[in-house]
Amino acid sequence: MTPNIFLIVGAALSAMAALLHICVIFGGPAWYRFFGAGERMAMGAAAGHWYPPIVTLLIAGVLGVWAAYALSGAGVLQPLPLLAFVLPAITAVYLLRGMVAVGLFAFDRQRLNAFWVWSSAICLVFGLVHLAGLVQVWETL
Repeated sequence: MTPNIFLIVGAALSAMAALLHICVIFGGPAWYRFFGAGERMAMGAAAGHWYPPIVTLLIAGVLGVWAAYALSGAGVLQPLPLLAFVLPAITAVYLLRGMVAVGLFAFDRQRLNAFWVWSSAICLVFGLVHLAGLVQVWETL
């Protein structure tokens, strides 16, 4: 089986997002603010609370697992458990998260800001890359 390039790219995107989340932990409050985590997370990080780094590390961990599943679906890694369920679920989460800005634009424009637009656009791209790869491997899952 030829490895699926779209899922390999999707895995790389998820892995980069995971790494970026880890960098945010070390970057501290300014990085939490810059990447749109909100003032509560930034203030918690500044005060040395456990919540911001734990939540950020959990997100990084989930993104890392998603990268592994994309590589598994691509044929680079051995099939992971529940691959036929998890890979479409990951794709759906990225696509739905990518639509948040559209929902805010339609229903709550006051909350629509640069963070929601950019992060939604990024997640939409991630989701479309995963979808393209998923369509190609669907019958083999």
